[in-house]
Amino acid sequence: MQIVSVINYKGGVGKTTITANVAAELAYRGKRVLAIDLDPQASLTFSLLKVDDWQRLYEKNKTIKNWFDAFIDDDKELALDSLIVKPARVNASAGRSGGCLDLVCSHLALINVDLELATRLSGATSRQMRQNSLRVHSRLKQGLASLSEQSYDVVLIDCPPNFNIVTKTAIVASDHLLVPAKPDYLSTLGIAQLQRHVRELVDDYNKHVTEAGDNSWTPIAPEIMGVVFTMISVRNGAPISAQAQYIAQVAALGVPQMQTHIRENKTIYADAPEYGVPVVLERVSGATYLNVRSELEDLTTEIQSHLP
Repeated sequence: MQIVSVINYKGGVGKTTITANVAAELAYRGKRVLAIDLDPQASLTFSLLKVDDWQRLYEKNKTIKNWFDAFIDDDKELALDSLIVKPARVNASAGRSGGCLDLVCSHLALINVDLELATRLSGATSRQMRQNSLRVHSRLKQGLASLSEQSYDVVLIDCPPNFNIVTKTAIVASDHLLVPAKPDYLSTLGIAQLQRHVRELVDDYNKHVTEAGDNSWTPIAPEIMGVVFTMISVRNGAPISAQAQYIAQVAALGVPQMQTHIRENKTIYADAPEYGVPVVLERVSGATYLNVRSELEDLTTEIQSHLP
């Protein structure tokens, strides 16, 4: 089971679009996929489920917030698989080849969880603080470890646009990090900072593991799979020059880049969540749609090449 977090400090760069479409395409290719929505905006959740269905069936007892709340309020280990739902519309398309796309929903009140988790980090001694840090930051890692290795081939985590504790739990749980970015000043500004913060988190976590001196904890080594540039304006088969300069600047940072770029199309991407079926699963004609779908398929193939 390979775990990939989709992350960027900047919102509005296509994180959810990439997560939903790569997850759906992997499922269409016969993979068992679990998508986890950690963003309080719940955009991934509402891309795969109708809002009315979420409110009626899942809002109260079946979201990732319930899972964090069990730890915060009662110090309990709520089984992660008890929160998994199966979006019917996307699976009607993706499941034809034997794959599946399951979901752990987000909740709009997840924004409050971060402050509550922070209260669990304190301790009277350095040993207690170390143990509390490991317990808090390994929440998602431990939850995913409770799933059978045969349950899923790939887990995709849609992270919030920050580096708070909830985001850190995703990074600690991950094998790979995928960084969607729009090639402009604000969207690329934080990529080097993100890389540095990930490295610092890994170093601190692994130091705590070593100092703990027991087999309860294991070191982590998430790798940045690459930056995938989104919302590309294409001219003559390539990004326009204003965007190409930012792509080159990121390359100069030494951060890995995905070869596939995802072009901007507000109409196609904006309509998809309304129907609960990601763009990549829509089998319609038209050159514009086929170009968009082809890029998403190519990105999925490229991501698969990074996974064992």
